[in-house]
Order: sequence, then structure tokens, then C-alpha cells
Amino acid sequence: QVQLVESGGGLVQAGGSLRLSCTASRSIFSVKAMGWYRQAPGRQRDFVARITRDGLTNYADSVKGRFTISRDNAKNTVYLQMNSLRAEDTAVYYCQALGFVEDYWGQGTQVTVSS
Repeated sequence: QVQLVESGGGLVQAGGSLRLSCTASRSIFSVKAMGWYRQAPGRQRDFVARITRDGLTNYADSVKGRFTISRDNAKNTVYLQMNSLRAEDTAVYYCQALGFVEDYWGQGTQVTVSS
């Protein structure tokens, strides 16, 4: 089992920045990858970014060049730095731990971007 706790969401104006954090209950090296997803009202949950155990990253096309995923291994924490935010980035953001047997999800943190 891995418990995930997200934080850092909030209300920001378009063009602004936020940094989300996701802290895991055990080493993030115990899973294959850590990722961020988001879900806007009435829409499916969409992939945003991922970082593997080896440090490889990938991003959704919609956030490339604006969002950066990173990690602090000592703190078992993954971050999502979000810059140049747009109204369409408004969603609940979820942290995911991609396990070898199952996946784990955090409770989500709301990000609202006002235009």
C-alpha cells in the first residue's frame, strides 16, 4: 500500500503559477513511476505528466513547455510546477503511483485558473 497526499492547489489568475506536491507514505522508488492526472467537471481523468524511477519524464501535449514534474527522493515527494496557467487548466489534480501490482491515487487538489 502507498498513501499519497497532494497539496498546493488553489485559485490563480491566468498566466500565473502554482506548484503541486505529492508526498508518498514510502519510498517513491518502490513504484515504477509517479504521475499527475487531472479531471475537469464533466470530463474524464486525463494524463498530465509522469516521472519514472529512472528519472525519465513525459508530458501531455497540452502542458509541454509550461509544466515540469520533478521529485525529491529524500522527502518521497513529487512536484508539479505549473507556469503560464490557462483557464483550461482548471481541474482537480490527482497524484498517481504506478505500482508493480496495482496503482495508487491521492485524494486530489483543486486548481482553479481565472481568466
